[in-house]
Amino acid sequence: MDRLAPLPTVIPLVAAALAMLAHRSRWLQRTIAHLALTAALSFAVALLVHADREGPAVARLGGWSASIGISYVVDRLSGLLLVVALFTLLAVLVFAEGQRSKGAESPVFHPVYLVLAAGTGAAFSTGDLFHMFVAYEVLLIASYVLLTLDGTPAQVRTGTTYAVVNTIESLVLVMAVALVYASTGTLSMAELPARLAELNDGVRTGLQLLLLVAFGLKAAVFPLFFWLPDSYPAARSPITAVFAGLLTKVGVYSILRTQTLLFADANRTLLLWVAGLTMVVGVLGAIAQNEVKRILSFHIVSQIGYMILGIAIGGPAAIAATIFFLLHQIPIKSSLFLVEGMIEHSTGTSSLDRLSGLVHRSGLLGALFLLPALSLAGIPPFSGFVAKLGIVTSGLAAGERVAVALAIGCSLLTLVSMAKIWLGAFWGPATEPVLRPAGAAPDPSAAWRWPAAMLGSTVAVVLAGLALAVFAGPLYALCERAAADIADVDAYVRTVLRR
Repeated sequence: MDRLAPLPTVIPLVAAALAMLAHRSRWLQRTIAHLALTAALSFAVALLVHADREGPAVARLGGWSASIGISYVVDRLSGLLLVVALFTLLAVLVFAEGQRSKGAESPVFHPVYLVLAAGTGAAFSTGDLFHMFVAYEVLLIASYVLLTLDGTPAQVRTGTTYAVVNTIESLVLVMAVALVYASTGTLSMAELPARLAELNDGVRTGLQLLLLVAFGLKAAVFPLFFWLPDSYPAARSPITAVFAGLLTKVGVYSILRTQTLLFADANRTLLLWVAGLTMVVGVLGAIAQNEVKRILSFHIVSQIGYMILGIAIGGPAAIAATIFFLLHQIPIKSSLFLVEGMIEHSTGTSSLDRLSGLVHRSGLLGALFLLPALSLAGIPPFSGFVAKLGIVTSGLAAGERVAVALAIGCSLLTLVSMAKIWLGAFWGPATEPVLRPAGAAPDPSAAWRWPAAMLGSTVAVVLAGLALAVFAGPLYALCERAAADIADVDAYVRTVLRR
């Protein structure tokens, strides 16, 4: 099973090359992409089952030692995130193909999308810091192409900002990686805990802060979030759905992994401040917006704050809640952006000033929005409530009452912003589409019929979010086992180094 650990990364990467060679045939490209993501998802499920039953799968490419080689480590945490991420990537790919936008019909769309999947797989399964840096670079290159694929002026402008900010993030990260290696002589995350413990406090704190800045830029935490609310809304809805569901979560995963494995919960006070400000600024920004896509983009920022809060609180209970929150956020955020894409497909706009009565036009569309929206706001019995309850109870047990109060208050404000979308876009009198999409049929009812691929993929992602609530008991128990793995640093070190 150890040999399978690189496959969720390698399969999409090889498929990207094959899809590029098949650039003359959209059908062949689609077939390659679907087969590759399905195969990668199947192997990810197998790796998760193995990690839960028998322990992590560990592979070192070329047989090199952990000190200098590329290591893949798929434990319970990595396996969970790989499964949810690859499922979401596959569902959003189906949506994008059903939408048939100019970008999705480009001969570079499928190869670049597969490269994005490979970068995501590498980031979640890497066992060394340099390989994590490489995964970030792969994600940056692919995401910049996808962000600007339609070539509109707005996309190029915001994409340039995105590229500049992420280039700075890459510079900070490679500097941090170089300094870690210069200080310890290794970049293996199995060897680093012991090596970092030998450094003086000042050097260790400096290295941690550099990594936090780099990963914080990717995760869009306060005050490093400014690029996200402008960059994401410019892209097509399926691309924004992937970015919202996955890219910032890669940053959160990196913070979670390094904070628990390498730095043993150091600088918790700083993380508490960052978490609180991220929650507050994100939710207030969402309330101030008047477009569905921009409201949801600010909520990406706000929800990141809850995960950083769980990491800051620390301990098995808080980390388990944080892992469940990560799993919950990927399908929930992606499904909300897919619903927004269906709204734009039917009306040509996502501005609340131009929308009204959507639920009267399509009750299904209203249900597809309402279910993940309630989960995002943390309303019981949805998965968002389970995740937030875990973080709140852990915070109270740790005595962090101010942070808990902020978390509860921001959850209420999240409900307010979701109600703003519901009342502005879905409630009220039904109106005709204000900006009819190009090529739309003259029949008004045709605007409310979507291609089967768009509708089916959206339903699948919404149902995945509901499944997290239905199976919250066993899933949360699995998250608790994953948190126990993270807390046992010595076990991680022994498992990785002995293979």
